[in-house]
Amino acid sequence: MIRNPTPRSIALSTAFLVALLVGGLTSFIQSSWEQGLWFFLLTLVLSFVLFYYALEIFIYRKIKLIYKNIHRLKTTRQKSTVFNKASLTSDPISEVNQEVILWAKDQNAEIEELKKLENFRKEFLGNVSHELKTPIFNIQGYIHTLIDGAIDDPEVNVHFLKKAAKSVDRLCDLVEDLINISQLETGQLKMEMEKFDIHALVKDIFESLEMKAMEREISLNFKEGCDQPFFVYADKYRIRQVLVNLIVNSIKYGKDGGHTFCAFYDMDENILVEISDNGEGIAEKHLPRLFERFYRVDKSRSREAGGNGLGLAIVKHIIEAHDQSINVRSKIGAGTTFGFTLKKGVTEPKVVPTLG
Repeated sequence: MIRNPTPRSIALSTAFLVALLVGGLTSFIQSSWEQGLWFFLLTLVLSFVLFYYALEIFIYRKIKLIYKNIHRLKTTRQKSTVFNKASLTSDPISEVNQEVILWAKDQNAEIEELKKLENFRKEFLGNVSHELKTPIFNIQGYIHTLIDGAIDDPEVNVHFLKKAAKSVDRLCDLVEDLINISQLETGQLKMEMEKFDIHALVKDIFESLEMKAMEREISLNFKEGCDQPFFVYADKYRIRQVLVNLIVNSIKYGKDGGHTFCAFYDMDENILVEISDNGEGIAEKHLPRLFERFYRVDKSRSREAGGNGLGLAIVKHIIEAHDQSINVRSKIGAGTTFGFTLKKGVTEPKVVPTLG
């Protein structure tokens, strides 16, 4: 048994067996070992040339061509034109076998990824259709009711118009959120970076949401040691959008009489911002998908609270647009904490002009 055979070794071993057979038969028939030896050598040379030519030209070269085509497809997909040195070695059968196995694994992985993307696309289209359908049907119903005669009823017409206006506002918010996500994903939405006090920003948001929190008797406070200035370098408008979303969520899904805390931590070059509540918490199985578009932990409760399932997806995109990260940790019955980092705002030294 020849290990890692080459065209030369296969041709030589096959020619040796044929020559041995021919030389042995000649010696037996002619009763002369000299003639048998000459036939053996002649047959060995001719057989080796024929077998080697056949293997090299008709078999191994075609195998190498297949190998190179597979390798070329792989390197083209990876935007590389450099061939593997192994493609020119003397054992193309073993190489092409390994290459085909690797290629098959890559194809299977790519097919699985495409299936996931296809499922995600179908789910996304279904969610968008559902979110758009609800306010559109509401608006349609109110308008047709008014056209059918309710417009003349002073006790109904204004009420229905307000309802229709509310559905229009929801529809506009949904479209605006979809546009924001699209722009963030494609990099069209540029961050306007500036240095600002994020503590002052959170304090301002707390004051603007105070009435909303009081409806559920939820207190909005800073954690101990965090009620002081913390400067960051970021897009103030977009970070306000992030904080409003997280704080509003803590109020919506917190418990009555609970609390929402904001904390800041110095992380060397960054500031870690955390928004936490003591609500009912989120099951661990939901956490990996929490930042997906339209993903809801409790769909019925989320719609009752007026959410469209895009808020956390936008939050994630905004933070990633700052080249930072956001995470969530939660425990059932103990509450939820969202944390994200921002680049620390360092005061630039003043340049003092010199004379002379």
